[in-house]
This record gives sequence, structure tokens and C-alpha cells, in this order.
Amino acid sequence: MIKNIRTAYNAAFTEEKYQAFLNEIYLETNHKVPFHIAETPVFVPKALSDQLFQACDELVDTLCRPDFKALSEETILPGCHVPGETAHSTFLCIDFGICVDEVGHISPQLIEIQGFPSLFFYQDLCARSYRKHFDIPDNLQHLFGGLTTETYVERMRQIIVGNSKPENVVLLEVEPHKQNTQVDFWATERALGIKVKCLTDLKVEDRDVFYLDENGRKVTVERIYNRVIFDELQKRTDLQREFYFEKEYNIQWVGHPHWFARISKHTLPLFNSDFVPKSTYLSELNGIPDDLGSYVLKPLYSFSGKGVIIHPTAADIEVIPMEERKNFILQKKVAYAPIVETLDDPAKVEIRMMLVWEDGAARPEVITNLVRLSKGEMVGVRYNMGKTWVGGSVGFFEV
Repeated sequence: MIKNIRTAYNAAFTEEKYQAFLNEIYLETNHKVPFHIAETPVFVPKALSDQLFQACDELVDTLCRPDFKALSEETILPGCHVPGETAHSTFLCIDFGICVDEVGHISPQLIEIQGFPSLFFYQDLCARSYRKHFDIPDNLQHLFGGLTTETYVERMRQIIVGNSKPENVVLLEVEPHKQNTQVDFWATERALGIKVKCLTDLKVEDRDVFYLDENGRKVTVERIYNRVIFDELQKRTDLQREFYFEKEYNIQWVGHPHWFARISKHTLPLFNSDFVPKSTYLSELNGIPDDLGSYVLKPLYSFSGKGVIIHPTAADIEVIPMEERKNFILQKKVAYAPIVETLDDPAKVEIRMMLVWEDGAARPEVITNLVRLSKGEMVGVRYNMGKTWVGGSVGFFEV
């Protein structure tokens, strides 16, 4: 989106450089990612950068309201209460579709927000690998607030590991070796020295939690960096495990599970910002809109786009029982603009601003970003099959 940098990048691109870039990521993690990594980063101009930071500030204002917990209390569904809830979310991810308004101005529009971690360590690796194999101007940054890779990793260490020893901290997931985003797990493990563990690896004695290391030694778990999607876990009745989220243990959550629900699609109708498209709980809808085709229907409790209807009809709404409509929203569609020039068709852009909220801090802070490029109807693998210059990437910002 910074034209001279884009033109120079495209002209200098070679498949050999791209393959060396991919190999760099493989060597750093000993893992070949299953998703497509884009052939290019995105170069974010100062005007758009300023808008993205302003949008984050406006949304954070709502999350900092003293009544926010009360407003989001109903998102903690029966049977999903986890002891030890923190005062606020430790992590925030805010997704914006990059659009062009009626007069041609670029504008970010909120797509999704979640109180849950994203690929914090993979993104830094990805950005460093782009820099190593392609010509990225030094004045463009993927880390914010003056952070370098070294100070960024130390910041994340303080948040995730805290005062514990790395061996007493686990990144927890269900079957981590089967997850599409596992590259971030191994990048995290290498950076912090913590262990990646499946939920079934955790053992329990009274309120103490531990795992067995490679020598069979009991290692106490003091902190859990949670990557388990709680409502996905509820579907896994096949897991043989001793650890249950609903029970009280001598552990600290880094990213308490409640915040995945509290800060989610449920939050969208609470925002009042020019950067947020109109969103309405289906239960509060006064009749079906005449322009229903300009809305998307989203279930509140789903992950990775599951259950989203991008072309809803009146029948799609009418089939939802009245008592279930509180679990859906209608959100005004946004038109992603194809503004990234590639070697063939231009690509659309979604930018995820990634924030951390440290204990005792008044507000969360944006520290890095994630980008997804698409040439399909939506951002997602199934909409971009067989296409190039799409997929996961990172933004280099003028700040």
C-alpha cells in the first residue's frame, strides 16, 4: 500500500528468495506449516497506521468500562465457569478488514475481536524472515512501542513465565501436534523454554498439577499459557484426562479462559465507533432488514468462521428458535478492497492488531500484528485454494 515500496518489492521478487524464506521458518521451528504463507508482507502507510491505532484505542475504551464484566456475564455459559478469573484479559486480538469508502479513502473496519492469544512468537519469526530474504526498509516496523525482537521476547517472557521457572510453565492445547497453527507453539517453546503440552499430559494430585518429563520426573505446573478453545474442548468427550477447567487448582492462568467468551462477537454490538460496522443481537432485531443481503449472520459461540452465513436469507433467520437468537448477531458487511498489487490479481487485506494487557496496567497495549491476504470472497483457506500471494503474512508499518 506504500506504492514505491510495493513496486520495488514486486520487481525484485523471485521464487528462489521465497523458498529460502520458507526454509528459514522451517529451520527455526523444525516444522513445515500446513497453511500458505504469503509471498509478500504488507506495507502499511502512516495514515492507515494511525487509523488502526485510533480504532484500537476506541475499542479498548469500551473494554475498560467499569461495567464491562457485568455486560459480558451471560457469555459464561452454564458448566463453563473456570476458577481464578483475572481482572482483565491478558491478550487481545482485533481484526480489521481494510476497505475503501465512497470517496476513495482507505479505512479499517472491525471484523472480529477476541480476548485470546494469537501467533505472538511466529509473527516475529515471520517478519524477521521476510527481512532476511527480501529488501524491507528499516523505517518500517512490525513491532510497536519501540520494541526490538529482544525486548519483545523479554516482554512476553515476563507476561507468560513471570517469576516461575520455564519448566513450571506450559503452553496448553488439545492435541497440539494436530493444530494448524502449531508452528507458533514450537516458536514459543524455543523462545521461552516452556513446554508445549496436551491437556491429557497434565496429572493431578489434590489441587496440584504436574506433568512427567522425558525421564519420568514429576514437574509441577505453576502457570498455564492457555491455547485451548473452551467451547471446542466441550465437544471432545473422547479425551482421557485428569485435568478439568472447572476445578480449582494451584495454578495461575495466563489468558484466563473466560476472556475468550467475554471479549468476542458478543462484544461487537457494544462498540460505538466509525471503525465498527453496525452489529445487532438477533434477539433485539426489530424485523428483518430490507437490505438483508448487506449483512452477515454470525453465531456468537464459534471459532474460525464456523457457522457464519455470508449471504443470509429470511429463511436462515426464521429457522433459528426465538430462545436461541440471543446467540447470533447480524453484522453489516464490509467490502474488503483489493489494494495490494501482486504479480497477478490484487489482494484484499485483513490486519490483526495484537495487544497484551499486563497485570496492574490500566489499559492493554498494541505490540505487534498479523496480516492475512485474500483473493477470494472471504479471508480463509477454502476461499483461496490454488491462488498465490495470499495467506498468512505480517504488516510493516510507518509509525
